[in-house]
Amino acid sequence: MKNFAKKVQRFLKSEDGPTAVEYAVMLALIVIVCLTAITAVGTQAALQFNNIATKVGAS
Repeated sequence: MKNFAKKVQRFLKSEDGPTAVEYAVMLALIVIVCLTAITAVGTQAALQFNNIATKVGAS
C-alpha cells in the first residue's frame, strides 16, 4: 500500500497529467472548429449545386 501511495504522489507532482489534459482540450477544440467549418462548407456547396441544377433544369 505504501508503494501505491508513493506512485500516486509522484504522479500528482509530475506535470504529465495536466499536460495530457491540456492537449485533450486543445484537440477537442480543434475537432469542434473542423466540424463547424466542414458543416458550413458542405451547406454552401449543397446550395450551390442545387442552384446550378435549378438553372440547368430551367434551360
